[in-house]
Amino acid sequence: MGAHEFSMSVHDLDAAGRRFTFPVRPSWLRGALEGTNVSAAETEGELDVRLSKSGTDVVVHGTLKAELQVPCARCLEPARVAVEEPMSALAVPGAAGSGQRKGDDDEEADGSPELADLIPYDGETVVLDDLVRDELLLAIPMIPLCSESCPGIRPEISPDSPAAGGVDPRFRALLRLKRTL
Repeated sequence: MGAHEFSMSVHDLDAAGRRFTFPVRPSWLRGALEGTNVSAAETEGELDVRLSKSGTDVVVHGTLKAELQVPCARCLEPARVAVEEPMSALAVPGAAGSGQRKGDDDEEADGSPELADLIPYDGETVVLDDLVRDELLLAIPMIPLCSESCPGIRPEISPDSPAAGGVDPRFRALLRLKRTL
């Protein structure tokens, strides 16, 4: 993808913070979700965040709203998923936010809970594109449904199948035996 959609300069931030509101455009969603089975709805979403500075770190709090389409877990038709998720993260400058600390090896740093909500920034601009994408993907239910009453995939029944004619021909002898008793 080209330029960042959700980037903010930290030069004018202080401890009181500043609020930013961005549209979450379907065109950005299509690019960000490329390679997944998730697609963008045609309506525009919204990212509403408040950034405040604490030393060189930037605290990010906000709400993400968007509409996505995913395959229904029962019938595979498109299911609409409305996302409205709170977001929070701590942006730290440079390598400190990349998940690496001095003395850590790759396995320990990647799964460390204290680093889960840290995002890196270059010291001048906080970019939230990857965080927004992750939040969208994590907000999708494990079993998305197009409706609660979705019957699922129904196979086509041919006229000569046992289900169409009533009794399976292999069981007709048992049916005759049952009738004689």
